[in-house]
Amino acid sequence: MTTSNTDLRQRFFIQDSPVRGDVVRLERSYATIAAQKDYPESIKRLLGEMLTAASLLIGTLKINGTLSIQLQSSDESSLLNWAMAECDHAGIIRALASWKGESEGEQQAWADKTSANDAFDELGEVGKGVLFINIHPEGGEAYQGIVERSYDNLADCLAHYQRQSAQIPTLINLACDGLQAGGILVQLLPRTAQESLEAEQDEDAGIDDDLWTRLSILTRTVKPEELTGLDASEIIYRLYNEENVVAPEPVALQFGCTCSREKCVAAIEQIGEAEALEIVAEQGGSFEMDCGFCGTVYTFDKDDVRDVFV
Repeated sequence: MTTSNTDLRQRFFIQDSPVRGDVVRLERSYATIAAQKDYPESIKRLLGEMLTAASLLIGTLKINGTLSIQLQSSDESSLLNWAMAECDHAGIIRALASWKGESEGEQQAWADKTSANDAFDELGEVGKGVLFINIHPEGGEAYQGIVERSYDNLADCLAHYQRQSAQIPTLINLACDGLQAGGILVQLLPRTAQESLEAEQDEDAGIDDDLWTRLSILTRTVKPEELTGLDASEIIYRLYNEENVVAPEPVALQFGCTCSREKCVAAIEQIGEAEALEIVAEQGGSFEMDCGFCGTVYTFDKDDVRDVFV
């Protein structure tokens, strides 16, 4: 089943409980990103999971800014060099990956890999490979967290990181079929001191001790094809229809790129006028700077370079 209600993050709460969650669905935005390069199928699916995860995790933060997930191989023989995906507070997403695939053997190796976990395995064995979560608040100090490579899939590694770093019980399921991507995140937030006191004083507001166990079991039953094919509200209903769920308006997600000619100019300033003019001469009168995220090409000739340093 496929619906038109895609490319969004749908938040939900369990009424009168410390449980919150989000469901993310990506279709058009993901298709645009996946089409930017001739990605092997497994990398394409891994990027879908990474985009979904970044869109879920930024929903847990109360910031205006950007959250990105970065994977870096620690093994020179790995076929995957690196991959990254990001989402900002406005719902703008983008992603990019670098891989080895020039030789016939490398191409055949990728052809034999069909799932996101196959690409994730290229980071190396459990305990190897490096995962980062980068948070860049607008006007604030950037933060980088190192995610332990403790599982053989992205979702479990990120859930483990949330439990260890934020001390918040977290469940994360991710899926991508190469055409669409989706995922769900559920967290058990700590009660404030006032909420705990009120619950103790009001017998009718007693804590449902079985709630998290019940929700954990239900959340683990969701199938990959449901995450990629069902409407977000349908996923929430199928899983938690016996709970008192509150769902505010969803947040739209869409592909967007922050590249610009001005940023290219800043890069030219960094290398200096003499070296930039040397590159112009070597390239036959002009050179191009292209954006890997969106494919936009910015061209600079000798006059353009001189204008930069006027």
